[in-house]
Amino acid sequence: MAQAKIQAKMSEGACAKFSRTLSMADRSGRLLESLDQLEMRVEALREAASAMEQERECILEMIQSIQNGQEMRNICAGEREELELTANRLMGRTLCVEVSVGTIRNPQQEDALRKATSIIDEMVKKLLDDMNSGRERLLALHAACVTEAPPVPIDHKFQALVISCALEDQKKIKRRLEMLLRNVENAEKNIKIMDHQKLDDPKANGCQ
Repeated sequence: MAQAKIQAKMSEGACAKFSRTLSMADRSGRLLESLDQLEMRVEALREAASAMEQERECILEMIQSIQNGQEMRNICAGEREELELTANRLMGRTLCVEVSVGTIRNPQQEDALRKATSIIDEMVKKLLDDMNSGRERLLALHAACVTEAPPVPIDHKFQALVISCALEDQKKIKRRLEMLLRNVENAEKNIKIMDHQKLDDPKANGCQ
């Protein structure tokens, strides 16, 4: 009888232990499910912030394009002054919006980003000194960042650096180069328009 009671208690203890184990697994599963849901929300948050960051860059670029465009030069001084004030106000308000998405990098990625950024900075200096040679260098760097490269020489050293960067940094490098290309194209268009107007102006050609 006593032995039967002992066996019953041992059986109850085993069941209780098994029940607790199931309960712990249950809690662990629920926590894991919560973390999975939070991970999705974190990624959605980062994507939304990144989209806002790109929208900010786009707005700033458009404002600068209007400020430096030929159309702004073709209107009378009074209207131009009013438009410039509006553009400056919009520029200031946009710059007040601070959006930043940080990127976790290992030491190798940090080093690759630093070197790639340095190369782009040097190219920008070259653009300011000599637009033609700087543009060729810009095209070579941009070709290193796209899947279907245009028929221009590719800077393979720069390409290796970009590949070594974190994925988010790769996207930002590509966006920066694309923005620089658009700025160069707009600058070249403005130069051609201004030069064409100069040639068409009789006074500029010494005619009366």
